[in-house]
Amino acid sequence: MSGGLVALLDDVAALARIAAASVDDVAAGAARAGVKAAGVVIDDAAVTPQYVSGADPSRELPMIKRIFWGSLRNKLLIILPALLLISAFIPGVIPFILMAGGTYLCYEGAEKVWHKLRGHSEKEKAPAVEQGPEAEAKVTKGAITTDFILSCEIMVISMNEVADESIWSRALILVVVALAITVIVYGAVALIVKMDDIGLHLTTKDSAGSQRFGALLVKGMPAVLTAITLVGTVAMLWVGGHIMLQGAYDLGWHAPYDLVHVLEAPFAGIAVVGGLLAWLVNTLCSAVLGLAWGLVVMAILHPLLNAFSKKKGGHEEGDVRAAVAGYRPTKRDADSTS
Repeated sequence: MSGGLVALLDDVAALARIAAASVDDVAAGAARAGVKAAGVVIDDAAVTPQYVSGADPSRELPMIKRIFWGSLRNKLLIILPALLLISAFIPGVIPFILMAGGTYLCYEGAEKVWHKLRGHSEKEKAPAVEQGPEAEAKVTKGAITTDFILSCEIMVISMNEVADESIWSRALILVVVALAITVIVYGAVALIVKMDDIGLHLTTKDSAGSQRFGALLVKGMPAVLTAITLVGTVAMLWVGGHIMLQGAYDLGWHAPYDLVHVLEAPFAGIAVVGGLLAWLVNTLCSAVLGLAWGLVVMAILHPLLNAFSKKKGGHEEGDVRAAVAGYRPTKRDADSTS
């Protein structure tokens, strides 16, 4: 009897070790995939606050909550099953999907750089959120649509990083990535959106230190948002450019990838900081390539989009590019279409 109990405990311990190893594998895979998708995550966090700008402060967190659940549904109920089916039956398509996504990232990043260099006023893109349930629903739907595009990129990049795992491991890893990234992004968005309110609350405290810190938060938030947008743009170009480099290499065009490695090789041998410097060179080259490719795509697409817009009589409400750029219909736009 005691021998049987000992054997049972041994079996339980063995199963526990296997389970622990599986959890470690999933955690490691999720971390690896999440790091690769970091560029898109930063851009997601930079874009989303624009959707609640101008809303009644009491409605900001409920709107973010609705966008959060919409984002999670996008990832878990639509994107994840589609990617698992593709990886199981036509895995050869994934590199092309990845390169298409990389092209989109390069295009969006290059367009932001182009608009900045052209000196486009931020007021042109400043969202004007109308008051009322219908306007709130419209803005929330637009945010979820934009999130779907960015979520596709995050999940495809993550899938590519764990393509060698079994289908069940891939599913678990992608579920972890979807949950973690969505919580991190929208937790950060909620904090960013309410930071000025926190600052205003601190200015009402009796402590002079709290008042100064609160005033600093209120004054500093525009600079913080600008910095996040800048980092998001650079991250898009870097990630997009690196995807294109790796994709070209995998498809047999080795020259660009080899050139980047030649440029980073002299730095790799430097003591202590060699690895960091080599990574920075690789990142800079990827970002430059991303910007160049994005400008090429812009040169091709913009004339086509302008011609389409004129043919349709102006801006289309469902234009994804306008949504990603932060455009929101103003009251005047709504009146003109009614």
